[in-house]
Amino acid sequence: MGIAEYVEGWEPGPVEVREVLDRVPSDSFAGLLDQTSPIDAPGQGSTAIPPLWTAFHFLERPATAELGEDGHPREGHFLPPIPNRRRMFAGGRLTVHSPLRVGDEVTRRSALSSITPKSGRSGDMLFVTLTHEYLRAGEVAQVEEHDVVYREQEPGAARAAAPAAPEPREPEPPAPGEWQAVLRPDEVLLFRMSALTYNAHRIHHDLPYTRDVEGFPGLVVHGPLLALMLLELPRRFAPDRQVAEFSYRLRRPAFAGAPVVATGKPDGSDLVCGVPGADPSITGQVTFA
Repeated sequence: MGIAEYVEGWEPGPVEVREVLDRVPSDSFAGLLDQTSPIDAPGQGSTAIPPLWTAFHFLERPATAELGEDGHPREGHFLPPIPNRRRMFAGGRLTVHSPLRVGDEVTRRSALSSITPKSGRSGDMLFVTLTHEYLRAGEVAQVEEHDVVYREQEPGAARAAAPAAPEPREPEPPAPGEWQAVLRPDEVLLFRMSALTYNAHRIHHDLPYTRDVEGFPGLVVHGPLLALMLLELPRRFAPDRQVAEFSYRLRRPAFAGAPVVATGKPDGSDLVCGVPGADPSITGQVTFA
């Protein structure tokens, strides 16, 4: 039975959740990056939550008994009914109409936008896009789209081994006029990122599982963390400019133990993040207001 048949007739309806945004998640993620919190930063007096830092709000908190072998929930409203499901984050888009701020009461309205079955070298896959609208006082402040890829893997069957991880290399100094931000992901940093997002996916914290079941050579850096590293460039180097749109695509995994470097141009184009000397793990582009 193919993946397309499993999801025939699967049409989950939209879901709304409400939350009053507080500063603790932003303070915590800034600490993970060894950065000063953007909330009430000296000289700025800002309460704006940076773009995509909504990843640390509106979290799902399933019971331990509800988790599957891979650490993800076995069932969920927007999880496709595929047996032995494996999941990878693939990319997304963000539109910012206005900043979200600490103290705002925000409704997130989530809906399934598209499902597309495909076949590739690794077998059948299902591409799912979710759209999240963030409403404040009934008005849409921001819209996020998330692209996720699912595949089926028989229990006990190891995925074909992925290519070896690139050798760690120290980043070169940035070119004149180029933005650059460096992240050094290790087991502790990935654990903290998983904790901030309540993400139990074992590819980020369980090396034997990651290597022997999923077929990766090392612990995998979270896709959303790589996307956030791209947005660290305008946040750090153009703090007075407001991001209006952001699009990004995950291209290959990055692994713990090697520095990842985000670079870009001051116009927001050609944003790239990955291991020095290897093909990019993620590419993106920012449009400023």
